[in-house]
Amino acid sequence: MDRVMERAPRPHDLLRIAPATPAFDDAPAWVAASLARAPFVVVRRAPRIGAAIPVGVRGMARGERFGAWIETRHIDAMLTPEALRTRAPDPARRDLPAFALLRAVAPIIDGCGLEWGPAGSAGFELACAMPAITRDSDLDIVVRAPTPLPREDASALFDALSQAAQKEDTRIDVQIETCDAAFSLAEFARVGLRVMLRHADGPRLVANPWAAA
Repeated sequence: MDRVMERAPRPHDLLRIAPATPAFDDAPAWVAASLARAPFVVVRRAPRIGAAIPVGVRGMARGERFGAWIETRHIDAMLTPEALRTRAPDPARRDLPAFALLRAVAPIIDGCGLEWGPAGSAGFELACAMPAITRDSDLDIVVRAPTPLPREDASALFDALSQAAQKEDTRIDVQIETCDAAFSLAEFARVGLRVMLRHADGPRLVANPWAAA
């Protein structure tokens, strides 16, 4: 696993909670059971409270999501989407549609020279080795673009990924991450339209995500 303090955690990073970490305040009952099965939380895009990092806890059911904040001293390890892209799922689950699509899109995104990795259910399962995706799960991808990505390149990437997703009969959702915000590849690929740029302090409509940041 990545060393925890090499850099500040970013949205979509998965954090392993250290043993004996105090329970989150006001957490529903399922949170403790979920963390006992897999002691991982995902970094959320939200303001910090002091030095505490905004995180989310996943439950077994789709509607079980809980937002909280955690101090860095309670983080045991950190896994980035980029690190997870080289992990293989359990052999018995590798042919689930989201994992099959993950293998199919790898050479497409690699060919663009961009840093990227799986997020969402696929990323969580690869991190903790606990079943999280189903046959109906989308594939969530994070692509790092700290410098501007030409819109024509984004459109070509979107088209190639959409074709791969159609072939696997699975939906794909790609988030482009700038240095401090994110937006949808699907929105940015449509020439001339503004995109919804998501900051920790809230969303805004912009024409150029990098200039807005």
